[in-house]
Amino acid sequence: MNIQDALPRLRNSLVFFVTLSGRAPSLSFRPLRTSSTSQSVWRCPVMSGRHNNKLPTNLPQLQNLIKRDPRSYTEEFLQQFRHYQSNIQIFKHQPDKPNKDLAELVMFLAQVGHCYLEELSSFPKELTELLLNHHTVLEPDLRMTFCKALILLRNKDLIDPTSLLELFFELLRCHDKLLRKTLYTHIVTDIKNINAKHKNNRLNTTLQNFMYTMLRDSNPIAAKISLDVIVELYKRNIWNDAKTVNVITTACFSKVTKILVAALTFFLGKDEDEKKDSDSESEDGPSARDLMVRYSTGKKTSKNKKKLEKAMKVLKKHKKKRKVEVFNFSAIHLIHDPQDFAEKLLKELESSKERFEVKIMLMEFISRLVGIHELILFNFYPFVQRFLQPHQREVTKILLCAAQSAHHLVPPEIIEPVIMTIANNFVTDRNSGEVMTVGLNSIKEIVARCPLSMSEDLLQDLAQYKSHKDKNVVMSARGLIQLFRELNPHMLHRKDRGKPTESSAEARIQDYGELEAKDYIPGAEVLELEEEPKGDDDDEDGWESASMSEDEDDGEWVNVHHSSDEDQEEVAEKLQSIPAEERKAKAAVVSASRLLTQDDFKKIRLAQMAKDVNAAPGKGQKRKKADSDEEERGELLTLRDIERLHKKPKSDKETRLATALAGRTDRKEFVKKKTKLNPYASTSNKEKRKKKNFMMMRQSQTVRTKGKRSFREKQSAAAEMFKRRVRREKHLPVKAAFYSRNKWSSLCW
Repeated sequence: MNIQDALPRLRNSLVFFVTLSGRAPSLSFRPLRTSSTSQSVWRCPVMSGRHNNKLPTNLPQLQNLIKRDPRSYTEEFLQQFRHYQSNIQIFKHQPDKPNKDLAELVMFLAQVGHCYLEELSSFPKELTELLLNHHTVLEPDLRMTFCKALILLRNKDLIDPTSLLELFFELLRCHDKLLRKTLYTHIVTDIKNINAKHKNNRLNTTLQNFMYTMLRDSNPIAAKISLDVIVELYKRNIWNDAKTVNVITTACFSKVTKILVAALTFFLGKDEDEKKDSDSESEDGPSARDLMVRYSTGKKTSKNKKKLEKAMKVLKKHKKKRKVEVFNFSAIHLIHDPQDFAEKLLKELESSKERFEVKIMLMEFISRLVGIHELILFNFYPFVQRFLQPHQREVTKILLCAAQSAHHLVPPEIIEPVIMTIANNFVTDRNSGEVMTVGLNSIKEIVARCPLSMSEDLLQDLAQYKSHKDKNVVMSARGLIQLFRELNPHMLHRKDRGKPTESSAEARIQDYGELEAKDYIPGAEVLELEEEPKGDDDDEDGWESASMSEDEDDGEWVNVHHSSDEDQEEVAEKLQSIPAEERKAKAAVVSASRLLTQDDFKKIRLAQMAKDVNAAPGKGQKRKKADSDEEERGELLTLRDIERLHKKPKSDKETRLATALAGRTDRKEFVKKKTKLNPYASTSNKEKRKKKNFMMMRQSQTVRTKGKRSFREKQSAAAEMFKRRVRREKHLPVKAAFYSRNKWSSLCW
């Protein structure tokens, strides 16, 4: 066989060998076509160089093969590792220059780091030192590559998390937004994974101490991201202890506005339970009506109008996003020494030179601290009182702060000037209905928390607004009257006290500092009255009789007696005949002699509700407390409580006109369409007469004789017009063509 015929077969055998083994051969044959002859000459590439074996330079292929069989490719790996070491030496001389080969080699070594632990034992430490020494001058892409390599090694558990996280916090000072975002994501994810199965308290304590120093860092960017990391970990219930919360409180005294706002936003978050119980509008933020109320309580200016339009646009954009926020509001309860913390915040607020929005946030936070922890902070109320004017910007939030900071431990003489200021500035006839409504709602919320601050004369004056012309003012005044029907009806006029009930007779406002401690459960006396007498038989006989009755009935329905509202009314009537002292004694005996079940507590609640229902004989029953409009007050107030409007505010002329025009867009089908037979034809004399000036037409015969026609002439003219219309519609296509032909012929002549 000729050598040229045998070479193709040899080449095919080598290709088959490569396919089976997965290794590139050291020899291969390629055809070489010469210029003198057309025959192909096969030659071995040993003399011409090695071209097809690209394994040492093809790092992705080498990486794949090493992961499958590390021992077989140790030589190729060592070759690349030596290449990496030489590139590192070059990089140290010029750290600010880009180096693509070094970036590829670093990622290659990070990918195969778990395969050669001994050879790459110093590789993570070397990368860490390079980043620590040269992170300020490194080229951004190369710096990102180094960080990604370290993240990859951390995911393979080849680096200690403490040293790596401390390095990443140091790198947050770099002016590279993408790098900071990547590091932030890794820090949060890594700490979450560390505490996934059980909390690593030792590591958490170390990192928390380090972050405490980072919050005081001179670089505002690094401090802000460190605060964001702590807040995110608290939201995810990873670091939700008191130490984390008190670390965040140090950020409230930061001189950097962004850090201060981030810390205040964390503490002013909404409670999850409150968001679940609220309606859909409050879940997505303020509604359009809330914004209209907020900007209509001030002075009617074009500036406020523009602000309202801008707020409406922002609201529309926010509703599209519908991003749900989740906060665990127990953060305020975990603050150590809230009294000292609130005093420092108030001192910071009084000397603050921040924007007004930031001051409002500080006021809200202080008011929540005072209201939740029942602190004594007398200087806060005169400070808030200065801003209680209808023309003040964000006045509804300031009113909310005044109401939130009131509680029963504050002396009445401290709260009373605040109430008088609101009454004098808001609840007057010279203001609009919305302003008066906001003022009455604020007074109601303050008095609900500190009832002793309301005087009898002021209450009776405010109750007179129940007959105001504005519906919102009327409903707010009625709400204030209803509040004092429950607290102390004797402070109201006799006509405003309502129908006397058993609970209103017992209502009394406690004195300042008075506490009423009861050694029994109120309403427990109803349990003794409802107990049925026991039979003469023992318990075993009772069980036997019950089983016998079931056998005798054999599948028939058995009537079981349940406690209903009628039974509760009968029990309440029986209790009314018993003196109060005797009822208290029975309740004390029942509370001390037995364990109460959930059914027992339900009966007690129904009996207590019956006290609100029972009235004088011959009168209709009132609504039960469970069906009333008043909601239970929690620890926090919302703007909804201050801006509560029972009737939609009247819109102005521009809004009504825009609504009318918007409703006319879909009425094109009802508009009369005037079409010409020939679109190029001119108007007729009849159409021209319609557009003529009347002074030109008043002397015409048609106008002068129009009013002199008799009824018969008008009737015949109408009949003739109807006949012409019928004939025209019957021969419409023919007449249109005839008219068009004659028109163009006349134009030609």
